[in-house]
Amino acid sequence: MHLGRFRWWAPIVTFSLLLALVACGGGAESNPAAPAGQASTPAGQASGSALDLRGVCPSTIVVQTSWLPDSADGALYSLLGPNPGIDAAKKRVTAPLVAQGEDTGVKLEMRAGGPAIGYTQTSAQMYLDKSIHFGLPHLDEQIQLSRTQPTLGVLALHEIDPQIILWDPARHPEFKTIKDIGRTDTTVVYFGGDTYMEYLVGAGILKRSQLDGSFDGSPSRFVASKGEIAQSGYATDHPYSYEHELKKWGRPVKYQLVYDAGYPNYGAVVAIRTADRDKLAPCLHKLVPIVQRAQVDSLANPEPVIDLTIELNEAYRSDTLYSRSTFEFIVKQQKALGLVGNGNDKTIGNFDETRVQRMIDITEPIFAAQKKPVKEGLRPSDVVTNEFIDRGIGLGTGG
Repeated sequence: MHLGRFRWWAPIVTFSLLLALVACGGGAESNPAAPAGQASTPAGQASGSALDLRGVCPSTIVVQTSWLPDSADGALYSLLGPNPGIDAAKKRVTAPLVAQGEDTGVKLEMRAGGPAIGYTQTSAQMYLDKSIHFGLPHLDEQIQLSRTQPTLGVLALHEIDPQIILWDPARHPEFKTIKDIGRTDTTVVYFGGDTYMEYLVGAGILKRSQLDGSFDGSPSRFVASKGEIAQSGYATDHPYSYEHELKKWGRPVKYQLVYDAGYPNYGAVVAIRTADRDKLAPCLHKLVPIVQRAQVDSLANPEPVIDLTIELNEAYRSDTLYSRSTFEFIVKQQKALGLVGNGNDKTIGNFDETRVQRMIDITEPIFAAQKKPVKEGLRPSDVVTNEFIDRGIGLGTGG
């Protein structure tokens, strides 16, 4: 479970939140010209084709994200056609769903999460508002709510969760891994309630006595400590932004992915309410491969949706400010660290059930100790499925 993203409180740069790693993104209402690759084919031209979603999907597909527009949601934002309608008050954007240049005959509505919905968990919001068809929780959130608000993941947008613990290598040259931090009494600041931290303590990697769950997203405490403390963060952007854009810091940080410390969480998961599986199955057989293709294309040409993401966050008056150069760094990180990729096979977006079982084994006792038991006898097939995945689509496969 992840409670939130970071906020910059100082007016460091002029652009908005994280990069959406996507290709073929649509423009906004103020920009009538469609970006390259977004020319819309009239609805119906693809009738009967894999790109015709009329009659099998809802007329408007509603997606509840877990935060403001960012890189985790990029493949979905790329499917917004030209001239999307932006509702700044409700922090929603709607447009024809355009895939590979063709109008699919339905619309896509992307709803911001996090501060836009009072920091409600994505899975919980899906049950509060039944007009939502898809949400983007992390796998550990799915496991946590499997008994009370069950969801089924149909595609992984992020192969690896970008969650990290970062530190100052000048102050702590002895730190190479998170476990090295645990060999000291160095304070580790994080968002209280994040499940991965309970794993790090339970596995003996960190000590509970060194944890401080009061992190509010601001880098000010890390800066004020002159690098004495360690801090949670995200591999996608913080290594770059701290060094190049946080003027009061302005030097490198080092980090380790929590994934590499033994917590194999999937990042944003495209999920449905479990009870909706049969109803949405005809849609999912067509829609999931479309999103897979968008994942692949997103690494080839992110620029159009960089522009869209910036425009959306400006319209939404987002607190988080990042520069275009940070966005470019995120693209490199996604590739370099395999945060978006094929995993151990040649398919993008599918789940490794052995890995899912490992996450169940790790988190089930954590949630039980918190008196939030998961579904009895929970299995990987209860939280994820590869039924709708096209195994011929992946990075480097030409699929």
